Amino acid sequence: MWFSQENIPSSKTVLSVAASLTASAVLFRTIANDLVPEVLTDYLCSSFKNMSNRLSSQITVVIEEFDGLTANQMFYAANVYLGSKLSPSVQRIKVHKPEKEKQLDVSIDKNQELVDLFSGVKFKWVLVSSRVQKSVPHKKGNSNGISREEIRYLEVTFNKKHRDMVLKSYLPYVLQKAQKIRENKKAVKLHTIDYNGTDYWGSINLDHPATFDTMAMDPVMKKELIEDLDRFVSRKEYYRRIGKAWKRGYLLYGPPGSGKSSLIAAMANYLKFDVYDLDLKDVQCNSDLRRLLIGTGSRSIIVIEDIDSSFESGEDDKVTLSGLLNFIDGLWSSCGDERIIVFTTNHNDRIDPVLIRPGRMDMQLHMSYCTFSGFKTLAFNYLQIQEHPLFIDIEYLLEKVQATPAEVSGELMKSQDADVSLQALIKFLQNRT
Repeated sequence: MWFSQENIPSSKTVLSVAASLTASAVLFRTIANDLVPEVLTDYLCSSFKNMSNRLSSQITVVIEEFDGLTANQMFYAANVYLGSKLSPSVQRIKVHKPEKEKQLDVSIDKNQELVDLFSGVKFKWVLVSSRVQKSVPHKKGNSNGISREEIRYLEVTFNKKHRDMVLKSYLPYVLQKAQKIRENKKAVKLHTIDYNGTDYWGSINLDHPATFDTMAMDPVMKKELIEDLDRFVSRKEYYRRIGKAWKRGYLLYGPPGSGKSSLIAAMANYLKFDVYDLDLKDVQCNSDLRRLLIGTGSRSIIVIEDIDSSFESGEDDKVTLSGLLNFIDGLWSSCGDERIIVFTTNHNDRIDPVLIRPGRMDMQLHMSYCTFSGFKTLAFNYLQIQEHPLFIDIEYLLEKVQATPAEVSGELMKSQDADVSLQALIKFLQNRT
């Protein structure tokens, strides 16, 4: 369309019309606010929103951080899961360093959209945060009795037709993945008795480097142990179905220096289980023993060392064998899941027979003197060698001489030169003949 110069309105006219329209809009809104009841306004807004929702093919599931005063485990699991799904396109992320943990926790920040795919379905996640006013009792220095708090919740939006799949498959999958992520990131802790603590336990990070790969033990026994541990942690429903507590007992026996403590550390590192070191001689009475054992967490290894000498004083013992058995066999044994109890001894022939029946010590492992296969593992650990001409002499000597893995390791540590270390080990073994 063509306009002549005369048909173009002046800027003064345009401004005048705009001001008039603005004034009219303000007046209309004021009249509406004055004349239309607030209840009707809310009803109209709600009706409009409901109509929009019915017309939309999308549905949103809201996952609040708290249900009243109770933490919502689904919220925290989803937060962990989404932290593992962050892409370079996400512009803001949150980083947190938990106390006593080695790794950083990374999570999505508020108002950042994250898209996840599951079984070919697209899900849009967003963390929402709002500030609300909540009345609290008057406190000193707080005259108005009002505290501002934050409410956080996650929203996941998807097509309505996938509603059942989300509730039955996707969200349970998120819970499962979050649990595995936490387990992989977990710093294994060593707990020792601390009567000054709230639960009688104090803890530090267990930084023991032992793994099954570095253990100088019989390869067949090592394989059987790993398979037994894998079977144990995978049988939650099995234990529930047969009506037994989800626990497993192991007896490690052998001479000092045969690697019992290192094997416990290797088990803990493999399973990501905390270790509770329980010296029965430090426990004051049976009731304290019960409190200590109840205070151990799920997914843990309870270690009772030198079990053969823990009850030598008879009736004068502060802790009795029956008190220990009541926890192993009784109702207290069900106070927690995935517990492993490890007993150690240097003299398995001195153990009370009632302790070693199945269900208390399900698997007995003889940690013996160093074999040639164990030596080769140690040689690779300390010297980074798999073959050497001197291995023939060492194999012959180890068949004749009893030497613990600790003693062999001590000789291999004397030099980084393989020839020097192996010659020193040969001399050590010859002096034992």
